[in-house]
Amino acid sequence: MSSAPSSRPTALVTGATAGLGAAYARSLAGRGHDLVVVARDVPRLEATAAQLRADFGVEVEVLAADLSDRAALERVAARVASTERPVDVLVNNAGFGLRQRFFDGVVADHERMFDVLCRAVMVLSRAATGAMVPRGRGRILNVGSVAGLVPGGGHYSAAKAYVIVLTETLAGELRGTGVTATVVEPGYVRTEFHARSGMSSGGSSTLSSRIWLDIDDVVDASLDDLFAGRSVSVPTKRWKAVSTVLDVLPRGLVSSVWNRMPSGAKRRHPTGRH
Repeated sequence: MSSAPSSRPTALVTGATAGLGAAYARSLAGRGHDLVVVARDVPRLEATAAQLRADFGVEVEVLAADLSDRAALERVAARVASTERPVDVLVNNAGFGLRQRFFDGVVADHERMFDVLCRAVMVLSRAATGAMVPRGRGRILNVGSVAGLVPGGGHYSAAKAYVIVLTETLAGELRGTGVTATVVEPGYVRTEFHARSGMSSGGSSTLSSRIWLDIDDVVDASLDDLFAGRSVSVPTKRWKAVSTVLDVLPRGLVSSVWNRMPSGAKRRHPTGRH
């Protein structure tokens, strides 16, 4: 890195080595941001940083951390809260899915999901606002999901519902401060996420494949909404329509239908304890 301070704004992205996180890092670098990239896999993190420096000529700081570890999370929170090296944009993206039901799945796996998808978002959002509000500027983007609107989408849906409500609450509290909070609620996205969770992806028919989004569909739309100060971003018209329907239908009906679908509860049967 250059010894001279950069005049570019800085964005911190969690889960920055794959999927949406890697795409957010590339897009923000392309929009003129230096980066702090956060993930568990150190070699992959270093490779990601080197590629971003080479492709965009930006400064990239590497911060290795497992966000389910409280000490590691506190290190990331301290970086977010830094006044000497301010973070202008926080992207809370890190997450994973479980191919398990909640009631008979592995408890430790569900605890880790809660720590990464909920607690880390809360801690880092709080650290960010504590630094951004006194400066009078800053933006927070939390990655939710349309699944957060579905009662019956397992523990993942419950976690994403928390992210949605927390962000909307935070957006209201931040009005007039110069700081904004946005939650993106994508539908199915073609990433490594489903493969790592033991789930299929991409769609097996012309109709089903059309509901799957390319990563750039989500990243470009949500960053546009973030910088426009919108509190909720639902990429593409088709998923906006789906989210509207889910919002107005009786929750009991949504839960009943979802749990009968192959993409619902059936895909979360435990794959075996290790």
